[in-house]
Amino acid sequence: MVDKSEKVVLLARLGYGVRGLVYILLGYLAISSASERQVSNGTRGSLEYLQSIPGGTAILSLAAVGLFGYALYKVIAATFDTEHYGHDAKGIGHRAAYFGSAFIYIGLAWTALRLAEGARVDSSDQTREWAAKALTFDLGPVALGIAAIGLLVGAGVQAKNAIDKGFMKHISSRAPTGTCWIGRLGLSARAVVFAFMAWSLARSAWFANSAEVRSLGQALMDFREMGFVFTVVAAGLVLFGVFSVITARYRIIPDPDPHLNMHLRTA
Repeated sequence: MVDKSEKVVLLARLGYGVRGLVYILLGYLAISSASERQVSNGTRGSLEYLQSIPGGTAILSLAAVGLFGYALYKVIAATFDTEHYGHDAKGIGHRAAYFGSAFIYIGLAWTALRLAEGARVDSSDQTREWAAKALTFDLGPVALGIAAIGLLVGAGVQAKNAIDKGFMKHISSRAPTGTCWIGRLGLSARAVVFAFMAWSLARSAWFANSAEVRSLGQALMDFREMGFVFTVVAAGLVLFGVFSVITARYRIIPDPDPHLNMHLRTA
């Protein structure tokens, strides 16, 4: 019998797989010259594309479960430090990033669920709307500046992992040949896009103008005029998706600690 903690790990693996599917579709839509609106919507645009294909409703329902599971695992890992990052400044930073990631994927899971139910999802630019709302407060520019720093740190961590292959310590030695290079190229592309998003947030904070903000899809679209660079970045995001699918199977996910197991059994 599978206990609740093991079910969380299974959901996390499903979540990694769904994340991979979303990024593969995003890169594919960009390379295939899909509509600008669809690509600009980024990960949400990938889910909208799934809605349009045969069997899309079932796929979206499964995607919603996986994304919620992925978010749940991130919250548990951050709360109980199941990845053993520790309590120093660096460890707290990693765990805080897990909370941020969980928040993003909960929103994406909710979008997938609504699309699966046949609801129309607001296609307005929510990233800019949130930035515009933030700028109505006195400390709004400061908040956007902090968010920009967070994104830049995230880009730096991904670039560092791409260079020193640090991510491979979480991948089983049984992973397919080429996993390391797929991960390095995928993380490099994602780091570039994250850095561009960070730059847009910093400009928004400095000029107090939400129009400067770029979401993941919009940041990718801004590379479109660069021709070959755009193709390389989009292909890199496809590789990041492939790496995420490999991660779903071969990532070393530590078992939750005894305290968490006891908590889950009494839930």
